Amino acid sequence: MKWVALILVVIFATLQYRIWFGESAFREIKHQRERSEQIRQENKELEIRNQKIVAEITDLRDGKDAIEERARYQLGMIKEGEVFIRILDSH
Repeated sequence: MKWVALILVVIFATLQYRIWFGESAFREIKHQRERSEQIRQENKELEIRNQKIVAEITDLRDGKDAIEERARYQLGMIKEGEVFIRILDSH
């Protein structure tokens, strides 16, 4: 009877070890859930960024205003008949 009890205690201890420290331990599951939530948040941010890029592409394809704006601010272009004035900072 002592041997049966000892075997049961050893089995119980082994199972407890696997639950708390094994590959599918509670800590590992918690870590994976946190990582999963972090990835979901990153995906949301990237999805918003992608939507902005798609909107910008659509605007550039369909509208001349966006192209004109980019030409003015990024390339310094002006329309015919306009006067370009640059104000320099004295610092």
